[in-house]
Amino acid sequence: MSNPLLEKFTNPFETAPFDKLKTEHFLPAVKEAIHLAKEEIEAIKANPLPTFENTIEALDRSGNKLNMISAIFFNLNSAETNDEIQKLAREISPLLTAHSNDILLDQELFSRVAQIFQQKDELNLSAEQKTLLEKTYKAFVRNGANLSKEDATKLREIDQELAQQSLKFGENVLAETNRFVHFVENEADVEGLPDSIKEAAAQTAEEKGKPGQWAFTLAYPSYIPAMTYLKNRELRKTLFLAYNTKSCKGDELDNQDTIKRILQLRYERAKLLGYSSHAQFVLEERMAKSPEEVLKFLEDLLEKAKPKAEEEVAELAEFAKKLDGIEKLERWDFAYYSELLKKEKYELDDELLRPYFQLEHVIEGVFQTAGKLYGLHFTPNKDIPVYHSDVTAYEVKDRDGKHIAVFYADFFPRAGKRNGAWMTSYKSQFEANGIDHRPHISIVCNFTKPTKTKPSLLTFNEVTTLFHEFGHALHGMLAKTHYQSLSGTSVYWDFVELPSQIFENWCYEKECLDLFARHYETGEKIPQDLIERIKKAANFQQGYQTVRQISFGLLDMAYHQGNPSTIGNLFDFERKIMEKTDLLPKVPNTLMSTSFSHIFQGGYAAGYYSYKWAEVLDADAFELFLERGIFDPETAQSFQKNILSAGGTEHPTVLYKRFRGREPKPDALLRRAGLI
Repeated sequence: MSNPLLEKFTNPFETAPFDKLKTEHFLPAVKEAIHLAKEEIEAIKANPLPTFENTIEALDRSGNKLNMISAIFFNLNSAETNDEIQKLAREISPLLTAHSNDILLDQELFSRVAQIFQQKDELNLSAEQKTLLEKTYKAFVRNGANLSKEDATKLREIDQELAQQSLKFGENVLAETNRFVHFVENEADVEGLPDSIKEAAAQTAEEKGKPGQWAFTLAYPSYIPAMTYLKNRELRKTLFLAYNTKSCKGDELDNQDTIKRILQLRYERAKLLGYSSHAQFVLEERMAKSPEEVLKFLEDLLEKAKPKAEEEVAELAEFAKKLDGIEKLERWDFAYYSELLKKEKYELDDELLRPYFQLEHVIEGVFQTAGKLYGLHFTPNKDIPVYHSDVTAYEVKDRDGKHIAVFYADFFPRAGKRNGAWMTSYKSQFEANGIDHRPHISIVCNFTKPTKTKPSLLTFNEVTTLFHEFGHALHGMLAKTHYQSLSGTSVYWDFVELPSQIFENWCYEKECLDLFARHYETGEKIPQDLIERIKKAANFQQGYQTVRQISFGLLDMAYHQGNPSTIGNLFDFERKIMEKTDLLPKVPNTLMSTSFSHIFQGGYAAGYYSYKWAEVLDADAFELFLERGIFDPETAQSFQKNILSAGGTEHPTVLYKRFRGREPKPDALLRRAGLI
């Protein structure tokens, strides 16, 4: 059988052959690519004299075919999955884990790496080469190269099972999200819902075989507006309980035992490698160095944010009581009354803004912002195959017309796509033999779909989400390094959110909004007074939002900083950890941990704090743009050179200081959030 994954990619820029792919191509392709990667490793070992070039550089360049095939497969498993692909993931995942272990536990290979590492001071290496050498050496040590044969076997078994448990966790959350649908027959029950959302709910009901009704699901574009606008308190409660009891009902999709097993395996792995906990293992390779430093960072922030958060919740409770006689503000009331209070205080709500944020215009605005800052131009290219009709592929060029990247954009929810928004890479940038191999980058979101009468109109929150993910994409697209393991977003995890979070700041500036925020019917630019209200409302309930993020960071650390065998009932454990950050009454039988995909399926285990950590960096960095002008060419050029293009070539503190001229200070974040 000819296999498009194993042949030379002939599409423009050697992009993924989505137009020729079938599910049955993946397993044989992965097996053959592993075989080819093993041959590359054997060739490295066969070289009699280990050098930086024939060992460290060669290792970084090995397995390219396998990396590309894996990226295609696992991106599809997130963005366009089905039962067949999920079943295949359970088969492919252990093969990749075993292959990775084969490399990192290969004593002969490690002895070559160690030999070069011991000579590092005599080798006259560049800063980037030193980083690659240290990263390669540490990768072996941190993945068991110094273990006995017996312990290495244990590590392999742990890694195999961890990969399976993580897949199972994600499959359960997706299945829970997909199986819930709540139909409403009486139009009075959808009072408060904006026309566009109401039409979308009617369209969903029609698609699900109930014309004339309204359907609500747990997908973000359905759930979030329902919680924000539905006047019917009981309906909000029903949806809230469905959302917050995902995978914790004791049935076949329950994730409680899966979580305990993941935690136990991570702990055993860390102990095997000589660390006291999974958090200690993870944080050795972070800006925040230790669990103690993370906890101090979160506790200091909590101390500043909680008094403000308590004021905000008290104000909202008083408002709800005065408006509707609500005696006890519940969690399913929060978004609804917050929206009403925001409207009263700032004469601003999502529905007032939504007409100015047609998706196509916002995309155009994102592209123009990237153009003004970094000279990039985006052109749709229909010759580049895509994996779903919703996806658009673009060629990206610089101001001189030189090819920079391929960019894929995938914006709408569907059954085969997990919730949320993310940036991903199909091919990283790297240089080899004088050729700069440019990257293939994608962003995946779940935005409000167009209806029969209206285009896709985004909430302001969706606008900032698009800018956020595009900030990650810029990090990937503008990469300019020699080695792909140091390219783009391959940086310390608590530094990776800086490019994404700083890019959100442009959404609040008139100079940027004027590029794209115009009424979808009249073409009128967003009025100045609305921009002023957006800026004033930016601090609305920032204390509450900060405490909420801290609560997730603290829960993550609690799971990973000690021995998880002491964790009994997950409901009790989560409640106890969240007590110090709880601002609203706890709802019995709800559990967020069982759908906390960031830490049990994504890469944020012992790293969720990094969102707040990076906020310190982004607020501090953006103040420089504010001082000099948000499109100041010199500042943009410095940010591109020292942050976006540099990837992980040097320690993030070095790169940040090179851009900012000093270490980051938290004052800018506290000012921006209205906490000082």
